[in-house]
Amino acid sequence: MEKIMDFRSDTVTKPTEEMRRVIASAEVGDDIYEDDPSSNALSAYAAELTGKEAAIYVCSGTMGNLLAFLTAGKHGESLLAGKRSHVWCAEVGGFSALGGLCPYPLDDDEGIPKAEDIEPASRADGNIHHPDTTILALENTHNYTGGIATSPERFAPVAREGKRLGFHVHLDGARIFNAAVYYKADVKAFTKEVDSVQFCLSKGLGAPLGSMLCGTHDFIERAKKWRKRVGGGQRQVGIAAAAGLYALKNNIPRLADDHANALLLAELLGKGGVPVEKVPNMTNMVFFPMPEGSMSDEAFERKCLERGLLTHMIGPRRARLVTHLDVTREDCERAAEIITGVLRA
Repeated sequence: MEKIMDFRSDTVTKPTEEMRRVIASAEVGDDIYEDDPSSNALSAYAAELTGKEAAIYVCSGTMGNLLAFLTAGKHGESLLAGKRSHVWCAEVGGFSALGGLCPYPLDDDEGIPKAEDIEPASRADGNIHHPDTTILALENTHNYTGGIATSPERFAPVAREGKRLGFHVHLDGARIFNAAVYYKADVKAFTKEVDSVQFCLSKGLGAPLGSMLCGTHDFIERAKKWRKRVGGGQRQVGIAAAAGLYALKNNIPRLADDHANALLLAELLGKGGVPVEKVPNMTNMVFFPMPEGSMSDEAFERKCLERGLLTHMIGPRRARLVTHLDVTREDCERAAEIITGVLRA
């Protein structure tokens, strides 16, 4: 039987044999006592890589973003975030449920809000009827708009406007290394502009789990208490941290392969008559709407799986395919053939 190709997300990657050896030989200790050598090494490396003073390992990107909001904001304050951002659309309203933060939407259809839209959307105007705006959340690359990578030149003015207004600027950088690789830039070109950044180890970097939250020493110390408060304190976490450190040291450059494979997949689907969304600065995601009058979303997923392809409908009548380190060029060619065949049938 041919292998099942999994294009649902870059979260589905499996550890390589070398990463498994690193996991098996990891030095561990109790991370709450801060004596896990692997976790400490990962935190130090992540902070250095992003140009921040400190970092902590967290269970997931959602937890990393939540800890940033809990640390930087207070109940009754407001947060600005893109209307299509992951923190708004796919993190179960954590900033409101647990942080008591009131969200206000920004237009992010191009992957990042416009700098001139931030001040009008904020509530930092002293009006007694308005909650004080204290946080600006940005996302790069931007998932729901097609995996758009925002350039350093476009990113900086938006982040700086948030700082000018006195906001804590947080970057949901779940895939920030995809953006850095796309623009052949040091990741610090983005992270230097923000107060805190979260990035995932378990997506294109290929670790089995975990994310990093980076910021100042004071910010991270306060975030550690919030991490404990929400149940995110772990013990011998070095087993996972060692995989994350290996991923950061070995798997960043290869993200360019994922971008090339996604571009190939989009081209092949387009040639086959699939209405692929045209996305500027596309990284490792391909989106397309289901053609008018075609089968149901469920039927499409089922028929693809019958042919050996796992797909994901990210919304009603909208499919998303994601390339990653377990997807080859040949897989992309076969996936395009399967999808075009299913839709024609």
